[in-house]
Amino acid sequence: MRPGRPSRPVSPGSWTGTGTITVWTDAVLSEAYLNLPNARVPLLGFAAYSGTGKTTLLKQLIPLLKSEGLRVGLIKHAHHEADVDQPGKDSHALRLAGASPVMLSTSRRRAIIMEHESPRDPVLDEELRHLDQCALDLLLVEGFKREGFPKIELHRTGLGHALIYPNDTQVIAIAVDEVLDPPPPIPCFDINQPRQLLDFILTRFLPDARSALVLR
Repeated sequence: MRPGRPSRPVSPGSWTGTGTITVWTDAVLSEAYLNLPNARVPLLGFAAYSGTGKTTLLKQLIPLLKSEGLRVGLIKHAHHEADVDQPGKDSHALRLAGASPVMLSTSRRRAIIMEHESPRDPVLDEELRHLDQCALDLLLVEGFKREGFPKIELHRTGLGHALIYPNDTQVIAIAVDEVLDPPPPIPCFDINQPRQLLDFILTRFLPDARSALVLR
């Protein structure tokens, strides 16, 4: 899709939300990646208030993406100290002794633990440097909501929260439990029908996002 050209109406599945057209273009997506020079694959975040069901939706969406042959990764900003190593284990003791990074390698998985020199809030682009993006087709992002990258907003009207998209130009679609009035100028989908989001990601977001990464 070329800059300035509106998209076709988005109408996957049996529930089409408002049926509005998106106003984002290659140029807008390209701008979204300007502050992420270490992004090598399309990034897609999910913006939502607590209790909206973000993890529930991702648990349904990720298997659907995988079933289409996509290699999907995820990066999550944890707001609490997460220690994936176990106290009492040799690897934990050696890390406390000063080894960094420490790699734990088993027959089924690999984990690399790196210590920051001093406590600080993670920056998405810095974290991307440590991820093998060559093995991915799509990287989902949970958290880092104040940083600029494409996001889908999740919204449940009964929670009483304001919509996020009016204050975040990087929100490219909304998954909601009721039709919104007035209708937003971006695609809306049923939050309880993850296959609608799958169709949107496959047919619209991924082709345009890959183009944007090349254009920047």
